[in-house]
Amino acid sequence: MAKLYFHYSTMNAGKSTLLLQASYNYRERGMETYLMNAAVDGRVGGGRVGSRIGISASADTFAPGEDLYQKIGRRLKQGPVACVFIDEAQFLEKAQVWQLARAVDDLDVPVMCYGLRVDFRGELFPGSAALLALADEMREARTICHCGKKATMVVRLNEDGKALTEGAQVQIGGNETYVSLCRRHWREAVGDRTPE
Repeated sequence: MAKLYFHYSTMNAGKSTLLLQASYNYRERGMETYLMNAAVDGRVGGGRVGSRIGISASADTFAPGEDLYQKIGRRLKQGPVACVFIDEAQFLEKAQVWQLARAVDDLDVPVMCYGLRVDFRGELFPGSAALLALADEMREARTICHCGKKATMVVRLNEDGKALTEGAQVQIGGNETYVSLCRRHWREAVGDRTPE
């Protein structure tokens, strides 16, 4: 029985690495997978899922307004798919998460989504909020704060290395832009700001 999975964490927890490893395991057993990444994420080049440890794989992309149920349906017409993998799932729209749920239910294909839970302001991404509501199973990928505690938050840094508290929710970047912290150190970094 197919399920919708949400693997979530903060930055640098190895979500893309876990996705690539799971896809490799399917392929090693002769089963095809279908990988998708957010079109907005061009850090490893368009049409790729990449990990900061240096591994990557070709992927289709998804963009706002695209019907992912139809996209998965078209891919299934080309041949069997054992599992659909979605990287950067926080960039999904609420409607797209419902489309993924429909693909699980009606096309009987498992969908594994990997993404951030909260942004640098401590607020849920729309895609993550919808996945938290609709996923059949959720799994947390963990990373640690500089103090050794589990990191659950992320700060966005400006050019001077200071934590930002305002700005657009989406800004693509890596270690030069974002740092994962525990809640206590996130509060310190942003001046103990309580999200509105």
